[in-house]
Amino acid sequence: MDVDADGSVAMSEESGRRRKVHGMLKLYYGLNEEGKAPEQPESLNPCDINGPHFDPELYLNKLRKECSLAELMDQETCMVKQIRSLDSDMQTLVYENYNKFISATDTIRKMKNDFKKMEDEMDCLSTNMAAITDFSARISGTLQDQHAQITKLSGVHMLLRKLQFLFELPARLNKCLELQAYAQAVSFHRRARCVLQQYSHLPSFKGIQDDCHAIMEKLAQELRQKFRDGGTSAKDLSECVELLLQLDEPAEELCDKFLSHARSRLELDLQSLEAEIKPYPASKKEASTRRSSGNMSSGSPTDNSPKMSSLSSPTLNTDILEFIDRGCNEFVSSLCLVITSYQELFINHAQTGELASKNILQMANGKLHTFVDDLTTRYFSLVERRIQEEKGVSDNSLLVRALDRFHRRLQAVSKLLPGSAVPNRGTEIVIRAATERVKQYLCALQNFYMDSLTDVRQALATPRLSVAGGAAHLGGPVTGRDAPASLPELLSSLSASILNQIKSVLASVHLFTAKDITFSNKPYFKGEFCSQGVRESLVVSFIKFVCQSSRNFCESAGDKGGSTPPALLLLLSRLCLDFETSTISYILTLTDEQFLVQHHSPITPVTALCAEAREAAQKLLNHYVKVQGLIISQMLRKSVETRDWVNTIEPRNVRAVMKRVVEDTTSIDVQVGLLYEEGVRKAHSSDSSKRTFSVYSSSRQQARYAASYTPSAPMDTNLLSNIHKLFSERIDIFSSVEFNKVSVMTGIIKISLKTFLECVRLRTFGRYGLQQIQVDCHYLQMYLWRFVSDENLVHFLLDEIVGSSAHRCLDPSPMEQSVIEVICERG
Repeated sequence: MDVDADGSVAMSEESGRRRKVHGMLKLYYGLNEEGKAPEQPESLNPCDINGPHFDPELYLNKLRKECSLAELMDQETCMVKQIRSLDSDMQTLVYENYNKFISATDTIRKMKNDFKKMEDEMDCLSTNMAAITDFSARISGTLQDQHAQITKLSGVHMLLRKLQFLFELPARLNKCLELQAYAQAVSFHRRARCVLQQYSHLPSFKGIQDDCHAIMEKLAQELRQKFRDGGTSAKDLSECVELLLQLDEPAEELCDKFLSHARSRLELDLQSLEAEIKPYPASKKEASTRRSSGNMSSGSPTDNSPKMSSLSSPTLNTDILEFIDRGCNEFVSSLCLVITSYQELFINHAQTGELASKNILQMANGKLHTFVDDLTTRYFSLVERRIQEEKGVSDNSLLVRALDRFHRRLQAVSKLLPGSAVPNRGTEIVIRAATERVKQYLCALQNFYMDSLTDVRQALATPRLSVAGGAAHLGGPVTGRDAPASLPELLSSLSASILNQIKSVLASVHLFTAKDITFSNKPYFKGEFCSQGVRESLVVSFIKFVCQSSRNFCESAGDKGGSTPPALLLLLSRLCLDFETSTISYILTLTDEQFLVQHHSPITPVTALCAEAREAAQKLLNHYVKVQGLIISQMLRKSVETRDWVNTIEPRNVRAVMKRVVEDTTSIDVQVGLLYEEGVRKAHSSDSSKRTFSVYSSSRQQARYAASYTPSAPMDTNLLSNIHKLFSERIDIFSSVEFNKVSVMTGIIKISLKTFLECVRLRTFGRYGLQQIQVDCHYLQMYLWRFVSDENLVHFLLDEIVGSSAHRCLDPSPMEQSVIEVICERG
């Protein structure tokens, strides 16, 4: 550490000394920090030692006059130090730049040698130039007298050659016509055309001009025929058009003829394409429809394989990829060749040479754009018709590959014909096809969901053994062959099949945004297709469809809920609840990750979909409670309405309908427990099953008052009962239930007992009828209390039933509690 510190101090001292040296040198030479002399006015003081007008004698005289001896000695010492310091700095500067001085010396020496050699070469060049100048002067002097004569003879010779060319021109043109050297013939005629026109008043020139016109008219006829046939190569055709234009053939007429000939060939390609998409006869369509419906009916929610054949397309001679390939290889390729040839003939040549002055460029461009737009409109119409026939969604790769090839080949048209609307219109077709494909996948998902529900209903339409989930309550063993899938298995299978189907659909749709697809980098497929097309129109719409179709099951009319099995309502409520808790978030997250959805446009939030699913689940569960409650209520209502309660015999056992109510309630409890958790119960008393009804005491009071029955006695009893109701909690019979077994069973039992109560209030009872109601209510109380969240609710409703029957009794003589218990325990 000390060594490092000493070294750093030494380096800093050395660098400081160097800066001081350079500073003094700059000060000596009058330089600033940038190495430039500061612009200061020159000092005229002769005593300024640093000025240019310094005078030593005046300086010394001034010092001797103004300074003492000691000051002079100090001044001398200081000046000696400065001189020594400057000498030392100068020596150091020389040492530091020694290599530069040596290099500069070598460079100067080399330059001397090079300049000496260059001087010798310049002397030699000067000598040669002097000799050449002398030789040229002698030649000019020799030929000076004959120069004018030679120039005149040369002009006469050129004129004779031109005249000879004019007289030989008809023969030359005929020879070129025989050899089919059309370009040479046109070139000859163009060279002589102006001269012949200028001297056409002379008989000899007039004859030559007429012969040439006749020959060139024949040549033009052959060129027109050659152009009309169109069987030659592109190079020959280009030469033919160029020669016709040079012969003043109307450019517009040539363009029309060329495009007309090209149109006839391209329309043949379009007709062959149109032949492939003609509709099939009705019999084939019906057979295809029957095959499609047969595929729809096969499969079940327990089968996780994709079932997307519900929208199968008719069998075509060629698939969509072959159709697009044929269109691209025949029509689009031919169209590109036509565009290239046309541009080479009428546009590129029109920009150069003498044709540039004929202003045919704009006309030719306009005709070409009209021609291309007209034919591509028909081609796009055929492509869209063929895409619309592609209804099957089992394999999306063929359609995507076909659209990619279609879009890729149209880019060649955009390169050949800048400014054309063809590529944009092709992209619009691809976008419409992708949008329609998403709609087809949504329809297929909806059909798959409805078919899965049909399969679930068929599975539930088996003996109730399967829904109850066990044989202990029904008294018979279940064989593995006869027992269908239980509710949890059906729910798991349905959820898994729906999720797998959505994943399969997303994988198929994801092909539209693959990196190797040319149109996937379009703004639509990067943004709107992912967010609005896939997320909203496909995934969100399907989730909403599931919720809406599930809610529709709650709108069926009838006391028993129509034809919808209660187990299906319970299963769908659990399915919607699972959607709300996990499935929706998972599906939307998967969609956002696969398609890189950018939330620029308005989208449906996850919370809104979860709320809709929870609302559907709540509505389904409430409807399930209502349906099951009405089923049990129907049994209780019929049991009350079909019995003569006034003339009935003394009760000796519990009625069979009460046993059936307990069995059905137990079965429903098992069924609900398969899909929902237990829930929270209030603490039960130890003697809940043997609890006596409070109405017994009121019944005994009524019996006590029966001997001295007066009109005021029933009023007092009713008053006591009404006071008792005032201090009891109000029971909401049709309130919403919670998502647990206890709440569901509480709702069903409330509806059942409330119906029982209302039916009792409409009947008149005898003595034994009242006692039978006591026995039935005690039996129900023995079993139903364990199903509800609060046993006091059951006790209260049963108290109301017995109390109402006592009020409606002609001879209210209650049965002893011990006898009731013996009858109920005996069953």
